[in-house]
Amino acid sequence: MAIVLSLFMAPAAAQSQCGIENKAFKAGEFLAYDLYFNWQFVWVKVGAASMSTVMSTYNGLPCYRTSLTTKGNDKLDGVFVMRDTLTSYCTISDLSPLYYRKGALEGKRYYVDELWYTYPNGFSKVKMHRINRHGEHSWQEKEYQQCVYDMMSIFLRARNFDASTMKKGDVIPLPITDAKHLSDSWMVYRGKENYKVDGTREKFRCLVFSFMEREDGKETELVKFYVTDDQNHMPVRLDLNLSFGSAKVYLRSYQGLRNPLESKLK
Repeated sequence: MAIVLSLFMAPAAAQSQCGIENKAFKAGEFLAYDLYFNWQFVWVKVGAASMSTVMSTYNGLPCYRTSLTTKGNDKLDGVFVMRDTLTSYCTISDLSPLYYRKGALEGKRYYVDELWYTYPNGFSKVKMHRINRHGEHSWQEKEYQQCVYDMMSIFLRARNFDASTMKKGDVIPLPITDAKHLSDSWMVYRGKENYKVDGTREKFRCLVFSFMEREDGKETELVKFYVTDDQNHMPVRLDLNLSFGSAKVYLRSYQGLRNPLESKLK
């Protein structure tokens, strides 16, 4: 399978080699989703998620602040409590990540991850902080001879991939870090599919990708996601393989898109 090297080319004005030109979204975008869980072979609505992007500042630098929140309802709480909030600060010029925070209540486990990015050699240097469920703090700092990302900044980056040059099966290396370790991870382009949003008359032409990870020699598809085949690359569906089962996330509403929704089918 070919590796799409062109996707990692930063624009000339980038402050690091880890950026990508943003044509997909703008400040003011708000996306809302419904969360479903496979319960005894039946898909049951168990919560909601939302993602918003606004203008902000980080150390005096204008930037995008993107937040993703997920919240299970009473049905899910009886099986697995989930309350996650992910926040990412990225440069406006090229979406280079600056700061990331994840606060997560997953089951009986609550933890906080924080990452601070700098680019002393054009690649990533990351200061990492974790608060575990016992309230213990751990700190570390690592410098890489490559670009690394987190779960939020990689999602924003992926929305700006140029799929017009891709072929089915193409692989895009995407190393992702949390406050503990760097994952051996990548994305695979699966091709195009039409997708009808449940409960609505809206139907979209979509690009389909799989986010993969290798751990202990085993490859796992963590997420398969569908984004509109237009310049917005708006996520309309995610299929997730979680530690406690399978979940799906479906688009419910959207506003503040940057570009015309040319993938919408009649």
